[in-house]
Amino acid sequence: MKELTIDATLENISTVTAFVDEQLEQLDCPLKTKIQMDIAIDELFGNIANYAYNPEVGVATVRVEITENPLAVVITFIDNGVPYDPLAKADPDITLSAEEREIGGLGIYMVKKSMDDVFYEYKDGKNILKIRKNI
Repeated sequence: MKELTIDATLENISTVTAFVDEQLEQLDCPLKTKIQMDIAIDELFGNIANYAYNPEVGVATVRVEITENPLAVVITFIDNGVPYDPLAKADPDITLSAEEREIGGLGIYMVKKSMDDVFYEYKDGKNILKIRKNI
């Protein structure tokens, strides 16, 4: 398991992405999977940066674990910000046009559709969001 604790700012998304990509490269991860993971990192870490501590800046921990049977990558995002379960919101109605749809929710919807598992819990004053992608 590898772990990175960093200020939750939009500027640090690239640092978090590089940290995770380094772990994926060691697994000879397929490009499609890597791109899906990078998009998920952008969305999830971006949400922490924008909303968890607003208007302050706090830290977030990003943990990367590799599991066997099946081979998968599990990324855990942990912050001490405002409690928020992004999975509790209903999925957007993607049959509607962009003009008709409510704002928000599309990013987490994309994460839920591209990952094999997404799990959230609020525990000990921390938001804990895990995503798992089989390789």
